[in-house]
Formats: sequence, structure tokens, C-alpha cells
Amino acid sequence: MSIGETLASERKRAGLTLTQVSLQTRIRESVIRAMEQDDFSTCGGNFYARGHIRSVARVIGVDPEPLVREYDDAHGGAPMPLSAAAAFEPEQAVAFRERRSPNWSAAMALALAFVVIYGVVQVVGSGDREQRTARQVSDPQRPGASAPAASPTPGATSPKADDPVAIAPRKKVEVRIKVRRATWVNIRGAKGRQLFSGMLRPGDVKEWTDRKKISVVIGNSGGVRLAVNGEDLGTPARGGGVFRMTFTPDDPDPA
Repeated sequence: MSIGETLASERKRAGLTLTQVSLQTRIRESVIRAMEQDDFSTCGGNFYARGHIRSVARVIGVDPEPLVREYDDAHGGAPMPLSAAAAFEPEQAVAFRERRSPNWSAAMALALAFVVIYGVVQVVGSGDREQRTARQVSDPQRPGASAPAASPTPGATSPKADDPVAIAPRKKVEVRIKVRRATWVNIRGAKGRQLFSGMLRPGDVKEWTDRKKISVVIGNSGGVRLAVNGEDLGTPARGGGVFRMTFTPDDPDPA
């Protein structure tokens, strides 16, 4: 069978409609329908066509690699790997400004001047303080004399070391999913950045982090346990179904 015939037959065998596959892969129904008819022109190019084949194959439960190889054979072969030298070589030469050696002589002269000024200020200031202290000791009633240390007031209590302090706000959001029954999961970070999209099997434990927010879509919400920012939220919906939620560093709200 061709690629499109394989995708169509395996989808029907899995009991999934085009709408269900579209919701789980985020690929338009019209594109999936064209793929099942071996028309990949609506995918937007070979790169996206390979990605669509992999996404649809994972959702319907088949190995995507043989289908991708068949697609490459029919469309000019797999893309050539890019060497590290070519990947990191700049298109234009970058001009660097020559660094001048520091002027150590000027720096040392400036530091010496600061030391001299600081020493003069300390000497003058200490002489004035000594004169005031002598007057205060000889005449305790003289204005400016230091008052005797006050005895602690009976009943006054000092702050305890174990007094509660403000809890520092979190700087990122953390989401953890533990899978009990197979389900499709889509995870996106801030600005729609894709963190994960695909099937999770029983026993899988996955974690994702982002500085601002994480959006979660779970196809079989009754088959997972969800933890956010270290707090176990349990099963999102025991009856199953699709679960959608967005979490931030402040979630879940403190009791």
C-alpha cells in the first residue's frame, strides 16, 4: 500500500475519525485527508510533510520511520546532514575591535591620590572626635554627652529566630505527568513554544519547565496523574476526556 493508503487504513483500524486525529496532532483535517490520498502538496514542503507523517503515524499507533523513508525515496531522498563547520560558519566576516592595554601608570597615580585624601580625612576627623569625647566624659551633663545605656524594659521580648518570613516567589513553572493509561499529550510554553507533542505509554513519567507558563492538553485525562510546581493534583478528570489547562509559577493557588 502507498503511504496515504497505510495512514487511512490504520486510522480506521484504530477507530479514529479525521476530526479526532486533527485534534490530537493540531493538523487541519483537509491536510490529513489529502495525505491519505497521497497528496502532500498542502503540507508546505518536504520538511513539514515528514513531520506530519510522523505525527499522524504516532497517533494512530504505527511506526512512522518506514513511511518517512518511503516518502524520501519518492521525493528525492532524505535531506543531507549539515556539517558542524557549515552550521557555525558566519556568512560574513565579523570584525573585532582591537583591545587597548590598560594605562596602569594613570590608574596607580589615581589610586595613590585617593589613599592620601582618605588618610587626611581620617586624621582630621579622629582629632575632632577625641576632643568631643573628652568633654563628654568630664561633664556628663554637657549637651552632646552620651547617655548611659538604657536597661531593657521588663517584659520586652526579642524577635524569635523561628518567626515566619515571606516565601520567595517562584521563578518558573514545573509540570510533571505520570502515565497509567496510554494517552496523547501536547505541551506548550510561553508564546506557544512547543515543548512536547505525542503519545505517552503506561509507566512514562515526563517533566517540563518554563519561566512564565505551560499550556497542557491531555487526550485521556483519566489515565494520568498531574503535579504542578511540586504539588500533586491527582487525576484531572476521572471520567476521562480531553483536559486543557494553563499553569503559571503561582499555581496552584496557596490555601
